[in-house]
Amino acid sequence: MLDFLLIIVTVFGAFGGFAFKKMHFIKKILFLNHFFLIGGVLYFLSALVNIYLLKKIPYSLLFPLTSLSYIWSMLISKIFLDEKITNLKILGIIFIIFGSIILSFN
Repeated sequence: MLDFLLIIVTVFGAFGGFAFKKMHFIKKILFLNHFFLIGGVLYFLSALVNIYLLKKIPYSLLFPLTSLSYIWSMLISKIFLDEKITNLKILGIIFIIFGSIILSFN
């Protein structure tokens, strides 16, 4: 269950960042911008679940595992923004995955 919640935290955080990137600052009233609202809600939900997880998982384990959001961000950027995935990004993702696996066995 905690593993699923950790994935939720990272996915919501990544999609929150995506929504803020898609936000257009042309609208004068920021709170009427649906990307602003979606991004804010996703970040808020991510923070709430993260606070819950902090009560269940040691901070020294949880904080590094939140780096999984970088993987989601890269995939979201590729799918929705057609950004390139370079070899250096792939290497970074491999390091994140390898580090997360090491931490999860501890």
